[in-house]
Amino acid sequence: MKISSLAASVLATAVLLAAAPAPAQAQNAKLRVAGNLVATGLIQQTKEQPFFENFAKNTGLPIDADYKPMDVLGIKDSDGLRVLKSGLFDIVTLRIAQVSRDEPFFLGPDIVGLSTDYETGRKVVDAYREVFDKRLQERYGAKLLGIWPFGPQVVFCKPAITGLSDLKGKKVRVYDQSLAKFIEKLGGIPVTISFGETQQALERGVTDCAITGPSSANSSGWPEVTSHFMPIGFQIALNAYAINLGKWNALPADQKAKMQDAFRKFEAEVWIYSKELFDDASRCNVGKEPCKTGKKFAMKDVPVKESDRQMVRDALAAVSLPTWSELCDKSYDKCSATWKQVVGPIVGIK
Repeated sequence: MKISSLAASVLATAVLLAAAPAPAQAQNAKLRVAGNLVATGLIQQTKEQPFFENFAKNTGLPIDADYKPMDVLGIKDSDGLRVLKSGLFDIVTLRIAQVSRDEPFFLGPDIVGLSTDYETGRKVVDAYREVFDKRLQERYGAKLLGIWPFGPQVVFCKPAITGLSDLKGKKVRVYDQSLAKFIEKLGGIPVTISFGETQQALERGVTDCAITGPSSANSSGWPEVTSHFMPIGFQIALNAYAINLGKWNALPADQKAKMQDAFRKFEAEVWIYSKELFDDASRCNVGKEPCKTGKKFAMKDVPVKESDRQMVRDALAAVSLPTWSELCDKSYDKCSATWKQVVGPIVGIK
């Protein structure tokens, strides 16, 4: 009888346990992320968005990311620093050239004539990383997580050109003051137009030429409204990620280490992928094979002469560095001195 009572009791308990709701699993914390414009192309679509949408898996942290591109949010990429400082988002992508209007110091590793290729760009970024992070923390209450390039920024023109000298008298879409001054030096007319509006501006004749990366242009249909493609690099178009310092400081040390490691791996992957995209899209734009990642067009491939390359190299010391230094020193008195200390040795400028 006692055994029967015990069995009944155990059975009743089992039934109750089976019927009881399972203990609630702890939910992951969530970070709000403002990402790159969808219009910027394949890096955003195939690398950035999947990284953040699978944030917990990619970082090994109990943290998810609520990721949304800036153009979906209705935010201009030039407002990245303001959005970051406001605290509306926890992680914000910073398109360096665009946000440099608010903070010229951040353009230091990518002024015209400096980081014109991937090898130099990587050296410059690594040298500038620490001072970039320090300025972010002091001025914007944010921690740098990573920096990578969209790739060398090249020329697309609607009218025929044979070299940089043909930009004289032509309206050229630019995106920062360093590039604007260089175009003026060539005799061109710099026109500041947002990336998303450039394709229509080219089509309607608002601008004759425009500068961006070959993959972004391919994705956004620039070859449909231009005829000549000149693959000479002016800048490497850097992009950074920053996290709100309050959110960062609240993480335990082991979680900080895991997050930094994940972003280091992601950054290294994007540097490699960016180079692959640059080479492939350059071929796609002029109708060459292999063309794997973009749409094939039949633009005129303008040969880059050594005189054109020298013109860009000379622009660093003669145009872009003095222009940027004057502007940057007004907002940060240690700006140009810091640049010469950390970047100068790489390019032989004291």
